[in-house]
Amino acid sequence: MVKKTDGLTEEQLRRVLVESGTTLLGLVHHLTLAERLWFGHCVAGREGDDPGDVDMLVPAGHSAERVLADYQAAIAASDAAIRAVDDLGAPVAIPVGDTRQSVRWVIAHMTSETVRHAGHADILREQIDGTTGR
Repeated sequence: MVKKTDGLTEEQLRRVLVESGTTLLGLVHHLTLAERLWFGHCVAGREGDDPGDVDMLVPAGHSAERVLADYQAAIAASDAAIRAVDDLGAPVAIPVGDTRQSVRWVIAHMTSETVRHAGHADILREQIDGTTGR
């Protein structure tokens, strides 16, 4: 995801190119919140990591630099939460809804979530400046 933002200006990262209003920066923000929800809150059991709504609206006043740094920090925290688990088949500390998924399920879920949004980012990046590929 971060690679898809390389070399773009703040305006380009916030540019709305599709009817849904999705932006590259909004995708990164959404994945930051999802990392915190699934790994910080559900896996590690940190109440403070429950972001509530996991939307794509970048908060007013948050620069692109801050959003990208927050994403990197969320990934590092997620990695630490995974390393702290002895058994990936163990249930998460805090369920979402009525289901207490396994840590392995959360890893698979976040992998698919990230990959799906990386595809969206590919399309947006191509619309912004024609960059395609890896």
